[in-house]
Amino acid sequence: MIEYRNLRVALLGAGSVGSQVARLLLEQGDEFASRIGARLELVGIAVRDVDAPRDADLPRELFTTDASSLILGADIVVELMGGVEPARGFVLEALNSGADVITANKALLATHGPELFDAAEQVGAQLYYEAAVAGAIPIIRPLRDSLAGDRVNRILGIVNGTTNFVLDRMDVHGETLQDALATATDRGYAEADPTADIGGYDAAQKAAILASLAFHTVVPLERVYREGITSVTKAQVDAAREAGAVIKLLAICERLTDPETGEEGVSARVYPALISRDHPLAAVHGAHNAVFVQAASAGDLMFYGAGAGGVETASAVLGDVVSAARRHVVGGPGVAESTHADLPVLDIGRVVTRYQITLEVKDQPGVLAAVARILSDGGVSVETVQQSVPNQTGPVIIPGPALAGGASAAASGAAAGSPIHGGGRATATLVIGTHEAEEAALAATVEALAASDVVIAISSVLRVEGS
Repeated sequence: MIEYRNLRVALLGAGSVGSQVARLLLEQGDEFASRIGARLELVGIAVRDVDAPRDADLPRELFTTDASSLILGADIVVELMGGVEPARGFVLEALNSGADVITANKALLATHGPELFDAAEQVGAQLYYEAAVAGAIPIIRPLRDSLAGDRVNRILGIVNGTTNFVLDRMDVHGETLQDALATATDRGYAEADPTADIGGYDAAQKAAILASLAFHTVVPLERVYREGITSVTKAQVDAAREAGAVIKLLAICERLTDPETGEEGVSARVYPALISRDHPLAAVHGAHNAVFVQAASAGDLMFYGAGAGGVETASAVLGDVVSAARRHVVGGPGVAESTHADLPVLDIGRVVTRYQITLEVKDQPGVLAAVARILSDGGVSVETVQQSVPNQTGPVIIPGPALAGGASAAASGAAAGSPIHGGGRATATLVIGTHEAEEAALAATVEALAASDVVIAISSVLRVEGS
């Protein structure tokens, strides 16, 4: 028998997610009560326009434009407004009143997370945010609770459904970026202004949240390196397919250790990268999300599911509501965020990765030697080299060591019959796969190649991840 008093829930925002949260709270009240030991009472929904169309049929008397009046006296406040302001002010108002807060607002957490968590800790309240990253996928709670006794070393994630849908269309259906984005817009996966998605901003916000949580360190949004998919071409996607790889926009969070000093730091970054089709993330299609976690003791873990959608994201929000309500029934203070490791956030130049560099070069003697010299001077070791010329049937594979051995080895290869030897063709294409090196060395080598007299153009530079 339920004896605990009703718990008052205030909802801020009634968009695609908020309207579904409200509907489910009303329709499944008895079921929630049996799980919690108390009944949830939706006391109101704060919106900008009470007459705007909703995704669910909700009682009009619940709607108000006065958010502060709803927050006053609420036990649980669910913030689904989006944006930074006025959401930040309302969340602080709720926390300072002692209410627990549930939010799906990644932008708010990425920019003002420490301030909000400090406010919650001051009054013993709890800030829940499972729905802020990867929609319906449970990733926040496993990182915060299940893996709290482990050491997370790396997170590799597809955390933006729009970009994954676009890149997947380019790979599976051979569409251009523009055509795939138009398809995404028509199907409701992309906003009218898709900049936040295709520019990598949305994924960067989520990377900041994941890194802060996984490494117990505040990772400011401005320290997250970001590249979007706007420069990804159909030619790159086609070439990746032929090489047994796929291009994905990845959010990568990892621990890094300086081999000389032993200093440990963390990195958070977002960029399009090549991953082998054998990797689990390569099988993530459409608008789905997936997060691949590498932990010291637990090993490799993968979380997969819907990364967006009103009902799907509402599931994650309501999971937080139930957790908050149970805490009220059982009692006890909120659990503070563990962000006290204070590891330095390292620049992108300290990251160790691999590059695939596609060059358009002059088809003449000495080109391989010149390219080899630049790579050698930059301290970059070559794993594979693939070369093709117009009207040639299939690429010619040049052993990596022949190029990596330096100018003399490359010159010997050319003398022995390397395809780059003149003969009337104007250009040739070199695709160079590097061994692992620091990002700074790889980037400097690309700049040196671009400045070389034998290089006509750098057609593509992609990082290789997931191996």
